[in-house]
Amino acid sequence: MQLDLNLLTVLDALLEEGSVLGAADRLRLSSPAVSRSLGRIRRLTGDDILVRTGRTMTPTPYALGVREQVGDLVRQARDVLAPSREFDPAELDRTFTLQCHDALATSLAPPLLDAIARLAPGVRLRFLAEPASDNDDLRHGRIDLAIGSAAPDLPEFRSDNLGHDRVVAILRRDHPYAGRLDLAAYAAQPHILVSRRGRLTDPIDEMLATHGLRRRVLASVGTAASALLVVSRSDAVLTAPEATWLPLIETFGLRTEPLPLPVPPPPMICSWHQRYDTDPAHAWLRAQVRTALG
Repeated sequence: MQLDLNLLTVLDALLEEGSVLGAADRLRLSSPAVSRSLGRIRRLTGDDILVRTGRTMTPTPYALGVREQVGDLVRQARDVLAPSREFDPAELDRTFTLQCHDALATSLAPPLLDAIARLAPGVRLRFLAEPASDNDDLRHGRIDLAIGSAAPDLPEFRSDNLGHDRVVAILRRDHPYAGRLDLAAYAAQPHILVSRRGRLTDPIDEMLATHGLRRRVLASVGTAASALLVVSRSDAVLTAPEATWLPLIETFGLRTEPLPLPVPPPPMICSWHQRYDTDPAHAWLRAQVRTALG
């Protein structure tokens, strides 16, 4: 059926005002235009809707029966086309899924959960580890936010650079080279890598090669905790972002040293699908993540 839903607005005005003239004034239309719409409504419904009784118009039994329903439909349509942007996190009942490196989760989760417990007790969070291979979780809505050092390059995604971290060398407190880790000593130490794909090299190796140096990588592990446990019980060195890893560094009682070669500070980027751009709840979550990582 080809329905002109504008007729609902006219019908609502006619039933509220009880006259063509009153409905025309309310809708800011001409009386002939409203009369034509009333004629169309009569043909569609098979009912007179309004009938003249003396100098006034009286709604028919059918019109009286549908008046409340018509009013509800018009209000619902307005709500759909002009949704309210008022938002109260205390009333929010929703589960959000975040995906990030496990080291970042240890930094982000405590302050973020504290804020949510105070401001939005009905919100629940899921923290998922980074996958071993690229997937479409953001596109298909399986995750709400992805936080890492790179942003998706497709136009359907949005991203926000939350800041930059500083890459440092992490080693045990009584390491033989603690406090005197120059470039040659750094390259000579055994190294541990963290890689979701099991890689045994990273950009640090290319930087060392420009200085004619090569390091010995003992192993790559899949999680930050595994890497730091190895570092805490050996002479191995781990190279990682300092602020992101700080809670784990402190937990394992380790120390950090400035890297003896310049490494660009990695960005911390929050990414989401464009479908959530204007979602007040999602925007609130993004703001909380930014504050927690500040």
